[in-house]
Amino acid sequence: MNLDDNFLMKRCLDLAYKGIGKTSPNPMVGAVVVLNNKIIGEGYHKGFGEDHAEVCAIKSVKNQKLLKESTLYVNLEPCNHFGKTPPCTDLIIRKKISKVVIGTNDPNPKVSGKGIKKLIDNKIDVKTNVLNEECNELNKRFFCYQRKKRPYIILKWAESKDRFIAPSNKKNGKIYWISSPKSRKLVHKWRSEEDTIAVGINTIISDNPQLDNRYFGGKSAIPIIIDPNNRIKNNSKVFQKHKKIFHFIDTKVNDFDKSSIKINFEKSVESIISYIYKKNINSILVEGGAKTINSFIDLNLWDEARVFRSKKNLITGIKAPIFSYSNEIIKKNISEDELSYYLNSLENKL
Repeated sequence: MNLDDNFLMKRCLDLAYKGIGKTSPNPMVGAVVVLNNKIIGEGYHKGFGEDHAEVCAIKSVKNQKLLKESTLYVNLEPCNHFGKTPPCTDLIIRKKISKVVIGTNDPNPKVSGKGIKKLIDNKIDVKTNVLNEECNELNKRFFCYQRKKRPYIILKWAESKDRFIAPSNKKNGKIYWISSPKSRKLVHKWRSEEDTIAVGINTIISDNPQLDNRYFGGKSAIPIIIDPNNRIKNNSKVFQKHKKIFHFIDTKVNDFDKSSIKINFEKSVESIISYIYKKNINSILVEGGAKTINSFIDLNLWDEARVFRSKKNLITGIKAPIFSYSNEIIKKNISEDELSYYLNSLENKL
C-alpha cells in the first residue's frame, strides 16, 4: 500500500482529534514519522501543558538513528517559541529530520510562518498545504480565536415541529423535553468538547439544570450564567456540579458574595465575549434560552448552529430562534429527531 501525503495527513488528523476538549487553548495536533513508506512513529497533543504532537511522535520512534532519514507529517505548523514546552522546531532540527510535511500554517502571530522559515533555514525540506481545508476545519475554534480575537460560538437548541422551544405553561424546576434521550446524550458529548457553556438566568430558574457532562468521560464545559439582576439562588444545581462558573451581573447590581463578574448589560454579549476571550477560552456553546440565543443572533456573533427538530407539536409556547445568513451543511436523524448543522455564511466570509 502506498502511503501518500493525503493518507498520512488524514492519519495526523485522526490522531489530533483524540485531543478534542483537552488541549484548549492550544490547537489539536497529530504527527506521524514515516520511513520507506512505513509509519515508524506517531503521537498527538494529549492536553494543555503536555508534550506537543511532534515531540510525542519523535519519542515513539524506537531507533532514533532512523529519524534523519525520515519524513515528519503534522497537521499544523510546528511551533518555534517557548510556551509551556520548548519549540518543536528545535527538536526537529536537532534530530536532523530530512523532510517535514505540514497541513496548514499556524495563525498564532508567535508562530505564523516562522516555524516553517526556521526549518527551511536549517536545510530541511518543507511541504505545506496538504489537506489544508480539513486541517483548518479541525482547529476552527483555535483559528477563530487567533484570527477574529474571540471564541468560536456554537448555538444549540431543540424545537418542536411547529417551531417552539418550550411550552408557555411550563412549571419552574420541571424540564419539558422536546428532544429525544439520544439527542440529549449527544449534547453531553458536545459539552465535553467545548470550553464553556452559556445560558441565561431564565433557563437556570425554570429548568434548574446541572449543565454538566454526565455520559462521557472527561471534563465538563465551564458554565457561563447571564444574570443581569443577580437572581440566581445559592442552592441552584449548577453550583453543586461546578467548581468554576462565570456569573455575569449588571454593574448596578449588588454582588453579595463578591464572586460575580460585573459588566455593562447595554452591551452584554460583547462584554461577555471580550471577557471570555481574555481568559484564553476558545469556544462557547450557547444552550439557551431563546432570549440568550437571539441576543447572539441579533449581533451576528455566532459561527455554527446545531438545531434538533422533534416530531412533536406544542401549538403554543416560546418561539424558536430564527437566523439569517445561514447555510445548512449537514442534516441527519438522531433517534426520532432531525439534527441540522448550520454555518454562519456571513461570518465565514470575513
